[in-house]
Amino acid sequence: MNGRAAKFDVTIAGAGTAGLALAAALKQGLGGGFAVAVCDPALKTDPRSDDRVSAIAGGARRLLTALGAWERLTGPVQPILSMDITDSRLEDAVRPTFLSFDAADEPAAHMVENRDVLDALRTVALDAGVQFVAAVAESYDTDDSGVRVRVSDGAELHARLLVAADGARSRLREQAGIKTVNWSYGQSGIVATIGHEREHDGKAVQHFLAGGPFAILPLAGKQSSIVWTEPAAEAERLVSLSPVEFHAELERRFGLQLGEIEVLSRPRAFPLGFSIARSFVAERLALVGDAAHVIHPIAGQGLNLGLRDVAALAESIVEAARLGLDPGATETLAKYERWRRFDTLAMSLTTDALNRLFSNRSDALKLLRDVGLGLVDRAPSLKRIFAKEAAGLTGEVPRLLRGEVL
Repeated sequence: MNGRAAKFDVTIAGAGTAGLALAAALKQGLGGGFAVAVCDPALKTDPRSDDRVSAIAGGARRLLTALGAWERLTGPVQPILSMDITDSRLEDAVRPTFLSFDAADEPAAHMVENRDVLDALRTVALDAGVQFVAAVAESYDTDDSGVRVRVSDGAELHARLLVAADGARSRLREQAGIKTVNWSYGQSGIVATIGHEREHDGKAVQHFLAGGPFAILPLAGKQSSIVWTEPAAEAERLVSLSPVEFHAELERRFGLQLGEIEVLSRPRAFPLGFSIARSFVAERLALVGDAAHVIHPIAGQGLNLGLRDVAALAESIVEAARLGLDPGATETLAKYERWRRFDTLAMSLTTDALNRLFSNRSDALKLLRDVGLGLVDRAPSLKRIFAKEAAGLTGEVPRLLRGEVL
C-alpha cells in the first residue's frame, strides 16, 4: 500500500489477539460494505514464532467459537478441570490445600498456544475480508469526518475510527494524551514449560509463597506451564543459574507430586507492573487490550480481559453502524467506555490486592487469608460467583462472550 491512500470504516493498530479478534468480529457482523484494516509489521512474520501459552476462560472461548476461530485451532488444547490453591512458606514440609475448584458445567479454562490462536484469528479475519497492512501505525490526526493514520510504509489510511490495540506502550495512546495510572510491582514472572512423569489430570495448582505466586498450569500430555513470580532481582538470579541449579530451585516449588520433572524450554523472566488508562477513548480513538490495561498475572486474566474489551467494542460499533450511525462518534465510544470501565477497574484492583495480600511474609496476614480461603472453600455459592467472574460471564455480558454472533 506504499504511497497510496485508502479509506476504511475502522483501522486497528495491532495484530495481536485483541486486534485480530476485533477485526474479524466487525467484518463478520457488518459484511462487505464495512471496511476494516489491521496495521502491524508483525503481519510479515509467522505467528508460529510465539511459543507462549494462555489460559482461555469460558467467555473468551465462546467469543473465539462465535468467530469460527476455536474450531480452527490445530495445536493441543488442554482443559483445566480442577484447581487447588495452597498458602505456605517455601521451607514448609507440607502444603495444605485451602481452596479447591472442580469443573461443573464446563472447564474453568483451556490452555492453548498463543501462536495457534493468532494463526486461527488471522485466517478468519482474512476470510472475512479484513485488509492487512504490514506496517506500524505511527501517528494520526482527526477532524469532524474521521481520522487520518500515517503508517511506516508511507501510506495514509483514512477511517472513521482508529482502535489502539498496540500494546502496553501504545504510541497512539500517548499521542492522544491519555494518561495512565501505573506502577511496577518490583517482581518478575518466570515462565517455562515443564515435563513430568505422571499425568496431571487437568489440574492447575496455585502455590502462594512469600516471594509471589507459583502457578502450575496443565498442558496437553505430561507437560505443564509454570508462571513463577519472584522479586525482580531474585528472578534474574534464577534464570541465570545453570540448568542443574535452576532445576533444584524449581523442584523446591514444583514438588514431586507429578514425579520427576524436566525443564523443556528456556526459562524467561518478564517484569510485572500495573497500568490502567484514565480513559479508554479519545476523539475517534478507542483503546483495547494492553493499550488500555495491564494487570498482574496472578489470576491469568490479562488476555481474557482484552477479549472482553473486544466483545463490548464490537457490539457497540455493530449496533451503531446498523442504525446508520458513525462508528467513531462520541456516543458510540462513550457506550463502550461505560461498558468496560468498571469491570476493568474491578478486576485490575482485585488482582493487585491479591498479589499484595499473598506476596509477603506476614504471619498475621497469612492467618487472615487462610481463614478466608477456608471459608470460601465451604461456600459453593461463592465459588460459583468467582468462577462466573473469572469466565467473564457476570454483569451485562456482550453477545460474543455468550457465544452469539453479531
